[in-house]
Amino acid sequence: MSAYLGSASDSPPLLDRHYTIYLIVIALAGWALASYDFNLLVLTFPDIAESLQLSATLVGLLGFIIYAAMFAITFFVGFGMDTLGRKWMWMFCLTGSAIFTGLTYFVQDFWQLALVRALASGLAFSELAVSITLVNEQVPSHRRGLLYSIVQGGWPLGVFLASGVYLAFHQYGWRTVFLFGVIPIVVVMLGRYWVKESDRFEHLQQLKAAKRNGQMDRVAELLQKYSVDTSELDRVTLGQLLGHPSEVRRRLLLLTVVWLFYGTSFVATNVYITYWLTEYAGWSAGGAALLLLVASGIGYFFYILGGLLGERWGRRQVLVVTGLLTGPLNLLFMFLHNPVAIAVVYFCIYQATNGTWSGAGYAYWAECFPTRVRGTAIGWLGAMLTLGFIIGTVLWTTLIHATSPAFTWLVIAVAVGFGQWTVLLLPKIAPGQALEQIAT
Repeated sequence: MSAYLGSASDSPPLLDRHYTIYLIVIALAGWALASYDFNLLVLTFPDIAESLQLSATLVGLLGFIIYAAMFAITFFVGFGMDTLGRKWMWMFCLTGSAIFTGLTYFVQDFWQLALVRALASGLAFSELAVSITLVNEQVPSHRRGLLYSIVQGGWPLGVFLASGVYLAFHQYGWRTVFLFGVIPIVVVMLGRYWVKESDRFEHLQQLKAAKRNGQMDRVAELLQKYSVDTSELDRVTLGQLLGHPSEVRRRLLLLTVVWLFYGTSFVATNVYITYWLTEYAGWSAGGAALLLLVASGIGYFFYILGGLLGERWGRRQVLVVTGLLTGPLNLLFMFLHNPVAIAVVYFCIYQATNGTWSGAGYAYWAECFPTRVRGTAIGWLGAMLTLGFIIGTVLWTTLIHATSPAFTWLVIAVAVGFGQWTVLLLPKIAPGQALEQIAT
């Protein structure tokens, strides 16, 4: 036989409980700091634009450059995880983010700002792909979704941290805000010194070496621990994903479509929402900020709710319910005028597009692919999410100038939001299985 497959019922050994808790805390802190870095830029945008005398066109161009860097770096990091290792790329992302966050203090013109912030934000966002891969490979199967939902909830925590740092230090200037931003990142980098490389990645490297050296007895021994399709190991990971028709390729393409719709629609409901509320719904900037603060603060618990529901009924089912609700909620939202009704419906939209979707969705990514290509696949999907942000931003900028806020919302939030109904095509995956039971 050209492929040696271990038992389909392989189950990974349970890690020490204390280490599992430590891993979750470190991963949560890392993702919170990725959010923190990104939202520091959001909060300081007006100050930076005034200080460096940036036009509205340059501000828009900066956003595009940052998204493009996020796309490219996330894809590179995904491939790096499958070649150099999960832990190594985790340290690379956070170290780079710390360096370029600190260098933001020294920028003097637009192009310096664009280069530094593109690298800082790109490396910070890549944290998502690495944590999805490493954490889901390490934690016990029967609690995988719940534990990773705790990590994913780091995003709203990062929003709070960025807001606190900005309020405390913005009087000293936006440069100082970014300089203080380095401190917590460095602390988490030190904490990661004790994080272990994924057991599954190390097993895969041993298997590749044994197969390369013709040690078939060693190959058979290793396959008793984790199932791997060894016939694919000699191909580059992108070739394994896309090179020929397979269930792995089908899952990748389906998830790509779903997350492109999600990322594009997300721009309207989460990036430009304050513009919509102030320019179209008649809210004050303070009222819009307060609504987002409350929604994101309570939102942390909806990430965990998504994880819990995914453990009970399956993560695909949670994605289906959430995806089916997004378009109709966005349609209802555009016809509301009562402030209380707007606040209530937007709270539901925020939780559907952040908490429950993310709490279940990213553990589902990890389950869809075998270890031999998991890093590359998740890096690809992270890049596709960013591509959705780029498409949404271009659509919003084009339509808002050519038409009206109402039509812009109808196209991006509603029509594209209904595109998330493609989630119905995703395969069902029963919760609680070892990763090798789902895909080899």
